Formats: sequence, structure tokens, C-alpha cells
Amino acid sequence: MTHAFELSLGLGACLLALAADRAAAQTTPNCAPRAAVIARLAEKYGESRQSMGLGGNNAMMELFASQDTGSWTITVTTANGITCLMAAGQAFETLSDPLPAKGNDA
Repeated sequence: MTHAFELSLGLGACLLALAADRAAAQTTPNCAPRAAVIARLAEKYGESRQSMGLGGNNAMMELFASQDTGSWTITVTTANGITCLMAAGQAFETLSDPLPAKGNDA
């Protein structure tokens, strides 16, 4: 993982706790049913899901991005199917950095 991606995941993990509260997710203006959010990301920004992970309270973090424009969005979907936008930006790149050699404090 790149440092920027790790930072994005760290941000997403920190914000995951905020989005996990069902009441907060329903009153936050950047939340909607998952199907509507995914459709909007695809139609307006050309973004598709690039990665995902599970967090506490059965919340799912997803990273959507456009290989063409470089835009990216991190979402969190709670168990009730509400998806919230957590972070977004530009200059997305797909990377696969190797792990450092054992014993290397990289």
C-alpha cells in the first residue's frame, strides 16, 4: 500500500466510527441509499469500486475511483444500507508495493 492510500484508509477507518451510528448516517446530508450513491459516482464521476473492507458494526468501507480522471471517493455503508461519503479527491493511482524485507525498518 502507498502512504497516501494508507492515509486514506486511516482516514476512512477513523470516520467509520462516525458513520456507523445509524441515526447519524440518516441525518447526514452526504448519505443516501447505497444504490443511489453508486449510481451517482458512476454517472457523474465515472468512478467504479476499486477496493473494499469491513469495519466495526458490519460497516463496509469502499474506495471508488476513475482510472480516466483520477478522481476517487471513500464511502462507508452501514448495516442498514445507508452509504455515506467520507472523503474524496484527485490523482488516484493503482499501486502494488512489495512488503519490505523482514528485518528492514522501512
